[in-house]
Amino acid sequence: MTTHEDQIRSYFEACTSGSDEDVAKHFTDDAVIYDTNHSPIVSAGSIGKFWNQIRTKWTGARWVVERVVESGESAAIEWMMEGEHLGESFSVRGSEHYSFQGNLIEEIRQYWIFDPQSPGGGLIGYPYEQHNRIGSHD
Repeated sequence: MTTHEDQIRSYFEACTSGSDEDVAKHFTDDAVIYDTNHSPIVSAGSIGKFWNQIRTKWTGARWVVERVVESGESAAIEWMMEGEHLGESFSVRGSEHYSFQGNLIEEIRQYWIFDPQSPGGGLIGYPYEQHNRIGSHD
């Protein structure tokens, strides 16, 4: 049986190397991503297109799930994104909250803000030094 963690990890793999359709298949048709960096992205198809646009923006972009805490039809995660900007390698970490409908993601709320001109500078206001940020053991 596929867990929500499995679905999230599969989604991140699709964001890293999949097609629009590979990303979209992880979502309900009317799914929404709320993000502090841009307007909401509505529908599975739009989410797939969005991630492929993001991936082409950063050379070698790769997203990794670092930790997942599941509870019923929701999950909280911490993630890392690596890439290259203007010839310099960088990594950014953040957190998100997921809501599911069955095995499909119906909503993601992303809680991170970064400076796109200096992505290696880290997230603005993210509590990197705070232990046990989402309820798991660091």
